[in-house]
Amino acid sequence: MLEKVAFTMYPVQDPARARAFYEGTLGLAPGKYAPSGVWTEYDLPGGGCLALFATDDIRPSADSGGSVAFEVKDLDALTARLKNEGVRFKTYMIHSPVCRMAVILDTEGNSIILHELKKG
Repeated sequence: MLEKVAFTMYPVQDPARARAFYEGTLGLAPGKYAPSGVWTEYDLPGGGCLALFATDDIRPSADSGGSVAFEVKDLDALTARLKNEGVRFKTYMIHSPVCRMAVILDTEGNSIILHELKKG
């Protein structure tokens, strides 16, 4: 019945500002997009797709529980760089039995989990 997750979608109110964050701050390369700015896709390393959808009808997900989690190699270095760049953090460090995580907010207020697996 279900084959795979096709994409994760985040609502944005300012597509240009959101693209600057995802491309400039997080270093993602845009894939398919609408010239009008209403839709931008980012094919993710290792599979999957994150899509930005310009809309006033859907609000960002910072408090709704929905989020995308990006695996990273060096969480400490990345969080230090993002703090230095003024990125908003919802949570600086969460420890689980298998990983460490930080939660940042994009320019639109959507939450993004940065996830580093524990070694060993």
